[in-house]
Amino acid sequence: MKKVVIYIFLLLSLCGVFTVANIKLNKTTDSNSKTLIIYNWGDYLDPKLIKKFEKEYHYKVIYETFDSNEAMFSKVKQGGTNYDIAIPSDYMIQKMKSAKLLKKLDKKQIHGINNIDNSFLNLSFDKNNQYSIPYFWGTLGIVYDKRMPENIQPKKWSDLWNKQFKKKVLIVDSARDIMGMSLIDLGYSVNSKNDTQLIKAKKHLDKLSPNIKAIVADEIKMYMEDNEAPVAVTWSGEASEIMNRNKNMTYVVPKEGSNMWFDNIVIPKTSKNQKGAYDFINFMLDPKNAAQNANYIGYATPNKFAKKYINKEQIDNKELYPKKSTLDNLQVYNDLGKKYIQKYNDLFLEFKMISN
Repeated sequence: MKKVVIYIFLLLSLCGVFTVANIKLNKTTDSNSKTLIIYNWGDYLDPKLIKKFEKEYHYKVIYETFDSNEAMFSKVKQGGTNYDIAIPSDYMIQKMKSAKLLKKLDKKQIHGINNIDNSFLNLSFDKNNQYSIPYFWGTLGIVYDKRMPENIQPKKWSDLWNKQFKKKVLIVDSARDIMGMSLIDLGYSVNSKNDTQLIKAKKHLDKLSPNIKAIVADEIKMYMEDNEAPVAVTWSGEASEIMNRNKNMTYVVPKEGSNMWFDNIVIPKTSKNQKGAYDFINFMLDPKNAAQNANYIGYATPNKFAKKYINKEQIDNKELYPKKSTLDNLQVYNDLGKKYIQKYNDLFLEFKMISN
């Protein structure tokens, strides 16, 4: 069978349809392929937009998902799949750049970057946006049931340690976020590489353990929607979805500070369809497409012209689109390096073991 395929391809090449250099007998795609392989977080792109993109640009989209930046990094580094688009977070973009896993963007092929608010461009993890284009941004904060008495409603990180919340607090299963929450509550940086501070942050979390109902991932939305817990630590987009489905819930970003994260579109070094990758970037930079995605996902868009198309309830929510005084207290994650990423993970695992 393989010989027949080779014969046909060689025959076509004589007619000028293919060149020998372009013959591919494996499952990867070449630069002229009409297949686009996207690697993204789960449920982080409106499926209707995928269909719209396929129809407008005549590509077949293969959509694969990951559940952590680290898992995404490992898969891209292994190179088993030639992803054309990936959507990592801020600190992981730094790491991917250092590992030479990203293609430098050709700005001449990008149309609509002026639609992005300047405050989301030229950030520390990718100066001059040489490798990435803003996709979504958001915060880490607290979702709580606003029916509870005003005097115990959690507005600060320290409120989570209130004994009245015994076995009532849900937290996301994320070492960086939960260690960061504890570090901030102690007055430290979310990017601390001070071993003493990290040990203190872990011991501080240990004191929170009696209040932990569960450490979960996507299930946090279901639990909060069903009133299974009155308090949760999660990301702003998850909070938006929870509030849409359960009107008793509200979201707050603690004024003492939190994490402000950015997810950006990048083109991995192994991409075999760069034209398709740029077409996708330009498609997502269109204000109406960006707004449709924001309405579906619930996270904040960096596209300033998309805001007029976003649901009013969402765009008017000052916790999802915080004011400057709140933004000024937020911290962005840096790439800590392998040694300290492992320390954060190990300390968080120890906390999880005593909290289960």
